[in-house]
Amino acid sequence: MRETFTTTVPDSAGVLNRAAKCICENGGNITRLSYNRAIDLHTMFIEVEADAERLDRIKEELKKLGYLSGSEYDGRVLLLEFTIEDEPGKMLPMTQLMEEYDFNISYINSMGDGSGYQKMKFGIFVENPEKVSRFLNDASKICNVRTLDYDSSEKILDNTVFYVSFADYVAKKMGLSHEVQRDIIINSNLIMQRTDEENNSPYKTFEYIGKFAEYVNRYKGENFSPRIARYELKGVNILLIEPQCGSNTCVIEKDGKLLFADSGFRCYKEETLRVLREQIPGFDRMRKYELLTHPDVDHCGLWDIFDKVYVSLKSYENYRLENAGESNLREINPVHLPYIRLSKLLTGYEIPATSNMEVIGGTLEELKEPLEHIGYVNFEGLEFKVYEGACGHTHGEIICIEESLKIAFTGDIYVNIKGFSPEQAEFNRVAPYLMSSVDQHPKIAALEREEFLKLLTPGKWLVFGGHGLPKEVIVE
Repeated sequence: MRETFTTTVPDSAGVLNRAAKCICENGGNITRLSYNRAIDLHTMFIEVEADAERLDRIKEELKKLGYLSGSEYDGRVLLLEFTIEDEPGKMLPMTQLMEEYDFNISYINSMGDGSGYQKMKFGIFVENPEKVSRFLNDASKICNVRTLDYDSSEKILDNTVFYVSFADYVAKKMGLSHEVQRDIIINSNLIMQRTDEENNSPYKTFEYIGKFAEYVNRYKGENFSPRIARYELKGVNILLIEPQCGSNTCVIEKDGKLLFADSGFRCYKEETLRVLREQIPGFDRMRKYELLTHPDVDHCGLWDIFDKVYVSLKSYENYRLENAGESNLREINPVHLPYIRLSKLLTGYEIPATSNMEVIGGTLEELKEPLEHIGYVNFEGLEFKVYEGACGHTHGEIICIEESLKIAFTGDIYVNIKGFSPEQAEFNRVAPYLMSSVDQHPKIAALEREEFLKLLTPGKWLVFGGHGLPKEVIVE
């Protein structure tokens, strides 16, 4: 274990040597020294690593030398770096904040480098980790904050330092603004608090958030390489696009018009349009419609290319709330809120307009049955019978069944997990950990899947889920 001793030493030669000898003779290892004569002539911080018994002996010996007062502090030195604009007055808010928190500062170094920014390094002696946690939250609202060195043995401080540093790393990696970085800090901390209460390591939380960001970023641009499949059923062409991250985009082409089932992440809009133009001649001239199976952020990325988007009443309400600046229906769940907010931040989410939405049917009340029929969607002679789910996966979810072709679009109510590509499987392991479960109500979701299969008439069906390959279901 480690302990930092705040020593009060005389201004004379040999002080450090006597302290070092005392520590070494009692089996301690000096892991950090902090002393700045220009700031405080007599105060030195010595961090020592040893077991509890040796630390007690070292403490007593330092007292005998007169290096410790009667009220020694059990603290740690935290080295921070603040990046501020190199302009007059920009440093003042940070120095004022530090004055408000009344920290014992062991080190200061600040210098401009010609880049237009100035990096300020501070060594802060930490006696109250919760106080530093609050300070870091406040400081991150002023400028970018990076931790250069800290002792991870203090749980509260370690968590705070870790998520501040992590948010800075993610924001820089993905080219996100400082404002977005602050939101990453807030929502990462919310997830961390929940997992911490469940006695899970905070490091695993950040590992999974980091994986989410890494996967989304990895497959942008030329690396966007979805799995593509075509199906022809009774003269009707169906195109299935499966990106490495996000929902499938399934497209029915009939009589020169297109009907989509979902449309992936917003951050892949241009990549998806490129694939669609390659696969569908005359794509831009065609009228386009969408069946939105549910309003999760990974299913609605192309919302503004459609002449009409068919939604349930709850899905419409979800977007109405967002457009009004309020939490959407999934964000009302405190367990899911931070993951949804992070998903939006890291995937370039833009709130869909409601002007091109047409409500199929449904209610804002809770459903009494796992699946309830709410209406029909007709597309060029095809008739989709639409059922709303009872919020097993999320609010507003629908299943669309077309009898003549024996196809169904099931969103995330019913997916072919065994049909995931390796990249899809890798990405889809992230959300369940960060949300506890991707389903709002897992037991209801199981009932919805059972009820869906009962709706299928005898014959061979092709079921297109929100992720993975379609599943062939044979009903006797």
